[in-house]
Amino acid sequence: MTDILVDSGSSEADTLSQANMRTLCAWLDAPPLPNASDELTPLLGHLEFLRTSQESPQHCASALGRLYTRSISVCTALLPLLTDVDLPVPLPRKTRQLAHSLQELLQTLAEDLLTTLGRNGNQQNSERSQEQNLTLWRCLNALSKHLLISNLAASPAVNGIWRQLHQIYETVRRQGLEGNVPEEASSSLQNIYFSAILLGCAQPASFTSSEINFIVACAENSVDLIEPTGDAATRTPATFWIDPSRDATALACSRKLPPPDTHVHYFSCDRLASKLKNQLDMLENGASPQQINLPDFAGTPGGRGVLRRLITYWCEPGKRRFPRRRQNYRAALCSGLHSVWHIFQDGDAAAVETSSWMITNESPDGYALMHVSGKTGGISVGDITAIRTESGANWQICMVRWALSENQEHLELGLQILATRAVPAHLARPSETGTTVRLPVLILPEIRALHSTEMLVIPTGTLENQPLKLVLVLEKENLEVREVKSTHLDEQNSHIEIFSIEPDTLPS
Repeated sequence: MTDILVDSGSSEADTLSQANMRTLCAWLDAPPLPNASDELTPLLGHLEFLRTSQESPQHCASALGRLYTRSISVCTALLPLLTDVDLPVPLPRKTRQLAHSLQELLQTLAEDLLTTLGRNGNQQNSERSQEQNLTLWRCLNALSKHLLISNLAASPAVNGIWRQLHQIYETVRRQGLEGNVPEEASSSLQNIYFSAILLGCAQPASFTSSEINFIVACAENSVDLIEPTGDAATRTPATFWIDPSRDATALACSRKLPPPDTHVHYFSCDRLASKLKNQLDMLENGASPQQINLPDFAGTPGGRGVLRRLITYWCEPGKRRFPRRRQNYRAALCSGLHSVWHIFQDGDAAAVETSSWMITNESPDGYALMHVSGKTGGISVGDITAIRTESGANWQICMVRWALSENQEHLELGLQILATRAVPAHLARPSETGTTVRLPVLILPEIRALHSTEMLVIPTGTLENQPLKLVLVLEKENLEVREVKSTHLDEQNSHIEIFSIEPDTLPS
């Protein structure tokens, strides 16, 4: 009697499983929902069903493959919501929830795909080998997109994702599959892995979401120039190492060497460096982005600024200049060139909004700080800020070098000190109508420890195709007109440009 009951229960479970599989297949056969975000919950539900399904491994693997394709299509449709505009940090609650849902879907896909790989690992025929290649590629692709979403959201990578990516690629290495390009895949297993590594090495917290989108395109266009090397004997400034057991991206040998007796892999970005430098030279000599296979953004001042920083991060990374010290004191922060200009022009009477922050560490050239209260005012990586500590009487000029936000209530910034004071001025420029336009700018005085010349902070693109000779108007107690010339471009991003300047002593 007991056996009959067991058999009856098993039969009912099989029937239910078959019905659920039919429901899953019918959903996959139906057209996608008009709003891609509405597909996230059903996709996760169907993946949960497959994990406990009583159907054959072949049927489950086939359904999982179709769910992967549908999921990547949904991800592709939704990613522009994170890249088309520079999102505020922290992300709006609804956008952050969308990012988390996408990451949950991608991580679930990668884990479930790995499970099918384990079940089919002992089969050696050519068809199974092709399926194995594709499964490994899909795992790498899902985890790469997971990491990309963290970067776009200015969030740290989820615990374990980097290690999981490395371990999957270790499987690829052991089986000698690095150069394989599976059917339906857009690149080799090596290239999709190193594209993720390159983005991680670019210090993505120091870029806006639209800049990260540009970096992804640059990495995909040039990742085949990465050269895996056997050891560090021939290392150059562009040599990096990867420890597959670490939950982190690669590290530059010039910044830190791997611990002794650690199993690591080395790779070189030297060929990539040559290509980036050539592309930047061509852009500055009048080539269009399309002529050198780069996105349109490369033709903007902000795009060229990103390329310069990529050359530094991928090809010339250096050590920190100064050690950092832990701190725990308050500071007021004001962001944006317009607001900072008014602080130095109007003093305490300036009608600008400030916020309260806690300085968590500092060095002679910068701060790390955490938001405490007040509106952050759309603060963004690359923007100019003014900071005044609770014990200080004066405002310091800084630039936001990185931003991280783990949740809706959390925001950390890294600031680079540019100057301990600034002089507000107007840049006089002729307009198309023949009149003179005055643009608010900041003059930063010479500081030997930081920079040996005066510097000029202006909105990005202001001097595009303009002569090097500049006219500055200073309005304090008296009106002063200064003629200067720019001698070097020191910083260029999507918000501001900083030029070294000196007096123009030559006759007009």
